[in-house]
Amino acid sequence: MKKSILPIIGLLFLSFVTFSPLPEAEIKDLQGRTHRFSEVIANGDRPVIVSFWATWCVPCIKELDAIAEVYPDWREETGVKLVAVSVDDEKTARRIKPMVHGRGWTDFEIYHDYKGELQQALHIVSVPYLIVIHKGKIVFQKNTYTPGSEEELYDFILSLK
Repeated sequence: MKKSILPIIGLLFLSFVTFSPLPEAEIKDLQGRTHRFSEVIANGDRPVIVSFWATWCVPCIKELDAIAEVYPDWREETGVKLVAVSVDDEKTARRIKPMVHGRGWTDFEIYHDYKGELQQALHIVSVPYLIVIHKGKIVFQKNTYTPGSEEELYDFILSLK
């Protein structure tokens, strides 16, 4: 009897995860204005890449640099929107704006998960963490960066057309 219940419980959990709505959390832009996550990721029926990063995370910076280099072309070709959400705590949050300006990340939107609500709601335990949202659902996620993985990401974005 116990063996037959476990698959059912697993299916119920999977259904809950698959169909649960995206979290509603407040994040701040670089000017300190508060925004709702649902508003930030609005992009019609086109995909949105959300990259979770931190100023102290070298792989995060490498990933955002790599994507930033090709993002203008991606946006023009696919309409994809890129949103970078810093998970820096209050000790390192003051580094966000100087890093963004110093690296020239001006083509995409930068926010700060200042309360950690979004990170917690999405169960993100380490960065870099990247998700793709399409038509209101998370359709892709990964939690590492290796050089060249931005090409795989672009191929995935193209497959959503």
